[in-house]
Amino acid sequence: MSRKCIGIDIGGTTVKLGMFEQDGTLLEKWEIPTRKENGGAHILEDIAAAIKKKAAERGLSTADFEGAGMGLPGPVLEDGHVEFCVNLGWKAMNPQKILSGLLDGMPVKSANDANVAALGELWQGGGRGYKNMVMITLGTGVGGGIILNEKIWSGMQGVGGEIGHIHVIEGETEQCNCGGYGCLEQAASATGIARLARKLLEADPARPSSLREVKNLSAKSVLDAARAGDPLALESVETSCRYLGWAMAGITMVVDPEAYLIGGGVSRAGTFLTEKIQRYHDQLSPMATKKAKVLLATLGNDAGIYGAAKLVLG
Repeated sequence: MSRKCIGIDIGGTTVKLGMFEQDGTLLEKWEIPTRKENGGAHILEDIAAAIKKKAAERGLSTADFEGAGMGLPGPVLEDGHVEFCVNLGWKAMNPQKILSGLLDGMPVKSANDANVAALGELWQGGGRGYKNMVMITLGTGVGGGIILNEKIWSGMQGVGGEIGHIHVIEGETEQCNCGGYGCLEQAASATGIARLARKLLEADPARPSSLREVKNLSAKSVLDAARAGDPLALESVETSCRYLGWAMAGITMVVDPEAYLIGGGVSRAGTFLTEKIQRYHDQLSPMATKKAKVLLATLGNDAGIYGAAKLVLG
């Protein structure tokens, strides 16, 4: 019987877990609550207990596993040390080492959750067949993960891939969550897309738009209106895609990936969105004669557990 592996994606509300065969076959997935009280002191204990329980149900022990991988919401150093995971309450600790001890010495590896999701997409998702890829997640914020030669590239201090905080908007007066001004996240995230549409509505109160009838303006309502041909909504979406294509063109001139994968809730707009992003990326990266493809991620919320499992398989 081949040894199994475990993928773990730790979020602020739930911990997603998956049991895999080494060829990437997902045997089972499940979730447990993320208990953040006492500075997240119980999270790793709960994960270890959940893995042992699921293994026992299948007549397995920790010795029957190749290892476990974890995606963590924060910068992760090569040895697994994290200075902070704000959403979990963790500070200056090595969750990788702690979990290995709780799992009777089972090998454990960890990395930033966005990077891990990118690795999962490369392994079993929309990035299959590529070796060099950048994943961009468009949700409440803008996240990213860089894969070079099938390995995560996270940089000296674990912040490689923080694509959402590339500066793209000159003269921006509103502050980004990171403390900066004019970040990509302020233009291309779900909140950013809605924000730019509101600015256009406010700039010309007489300009007609179906968005004026929307009470709670969201990225989805802007994208739906743009797809239906609303000129103001289309202008807003084009602006968001131009900023994103601009940032991606800069990335292309540094790491030259074969493909970009677009994930997150905004990616549900599908090719209506990716075709615009592709156009701006291509226009703004003239030296790259063989253009990176802009594709859609396919694993959804499971990307993290797939990528975490892949960490331990090499």
